[in-house]
Amino acid sequence: MKYGSNIHRANPNNASDGLAPNGGGELGGDGADQVLAGQFLVAMPGTTGPDFEQSVILVCAHTTEGAMGLVINHPLAEPDFGALLRQLNVEPQPPVRALRLMSGGPVDHDRGFVLHSKDWVGEGSVHVDQSLALTASLDILQAVAHGNGPSEAVLALGYAGWGPGQLDQELQNNCWLIVPASKDILFDTADHTKWRRALAALKVDPALLSAHGGNA
Repeated sequence: MKYGSNIHRANPNNASDGLAPNGGGELGGDGADQVLAGQFLVAMPGTTGPDFEQSVILVCAHTTEGAMGLVINHPLAEPDFGALLRQLNVEPQPPVRALRLMSGGPVDHDRGFVLHSKDWVGEGSVHVDQSLALTASLDILQAVAHGNGPSEAVLALGYAGWGPGQLDQELQNNCWLIVPASKDILFDTADHTKWRRALAALKVDPALLSAHGGNA
């Protein structure tokens, strides 16, 4: 794992830059452009491959420059939170409290992002929407390890990223359904049911959906 003083940071379009200035702010630029930020993308039945099949993605940024999101229903068996803290030399060990780890997407698995409720924010936290924030700095791991931090949070390694216009094209190709995000789905532990529950929010039966949408 490659971690420095941060859980590494990523640009919505490529993995070379940081999320936001240390003072925080809107992820991905002008908040007026955040068309889908804070909503779920739910994969159509025809989407294949381990990264996106039956995936539910929380969109963290969606601007003219691209989009970035985190898969929230693909749990990681390892590392667990304690092992990750040991790699990062974060105390205390064992932690007072632990976060669940997800495979956030196919881009840059060495970078970590904590998606969390906004009852806790740090200097590097960036706002996703009115109720969610994203933090990629070690201070949130330290807070959680001491039993503090946000009341609801999940830690993702890697992310899903789209270049300019790419997500919009995939939506036109029926690769994804847009579903209002629910904290119950986002933060609960029943990962194997999240895809069906997200579809149920639209009153959609997966059996009635075409398996021939686009490929993400």
